Amino acid sequence: MQGNHSNPTPKVSVIIPSYKTADLIAACLDSVFAQTCPDFEAIVVNDGSPDTPDLEKVLEPYMDRIVYIKQENKRAAGARNNAIRQARGEFVAFLDSDDTWMPDHLSSQMQLFAEDPSLDLVYSNSLLVGNPAQEREFMQLCPSAGQATFDALIEERCQIPISTVVARKRTLVDAGLFDETLLRCDDYDMWVRSAFSGAKIGYSRKVQARMFIGRPAAESRARYLVEEGKCELQERHFDKAREHFGEANRTLKATRLRLVLFGLTIAPEATGKLTSLWNRVISGAAT
Repeated sequence: MQGNHSNPTPKVSVIIPSYKTADLIAACLDSVFAQTCPDFEAIVVNDGSPDTPDLEKVLEPYMDRIVYIKQENKRAAGARNNAIRQARGEFVAFLDSDDTWMPDHLSSQMQLFAEDPSLDLVYSNSLLVGNPAQEREFMQLCPSAGQATFDALIEERCQIPISTVVARKRTLVDAGLFDETLLRCDDYDMWVRSAFSGAKIGYSRKVQARMFIGRPAAESRARYLVEEGKCELQERHFDKAREHFGEANRTLKATRLRLVLFGLTIAPEATGKLTSLWNRVISGAAT
């Protein structure tokens, strides 16, 4: 771990996982350091990214202002948990490395805590970007209605975009942190468990972030399909495994996946007998 600890007790720890976003993370960090609220540390977690040389080249001008953590790939949940454990702030704020904040985001969120000290977690509206012709506010597509209680989260009357969340660190620790066994929706699971544990959640309808809805989301789904395909392969459901791997490879375009697809096409039974070997090969293709 590398980092600047000139401020030993920041109020907020900003947590930024990075996986294959070397081309986007500079804009993300610029938006963090443009915040009107200065009392924070920025933690960037390199989640075993295959673009590490490019990522570290981009991060070089920021190194004296960030805490940089480099780890084996554990997906976003594992990256966030690692950062939370090392965070020095009373509060943690989440920002995906392909998203950006408006300059007053942190100050606006901290003002919510100041107005209601009983709050444990807050979130806000955001702008979904990536296709200018289809830019819309998050809460136009995923409204928040009434209080953000456990029931409201389960029934999806309130939906929480992670890149706008600021929470008390102890709230997330008490709830058990993010579930690293989940292939997706680990953030939703975290908010639900926090609410179930008694966390009080507030939100603002003000647009305070820009959330990118392009390539990284597609890659996340592709990696989920790879894991589904591995399960189908283990169960010897060769057609379903081939279907999942094929769809995943349209995004990942990985040589290892093409090799597995070839094996499932010409000799599915033989491929099935080598399940453990193929799973190791496929795992390499998904990172």
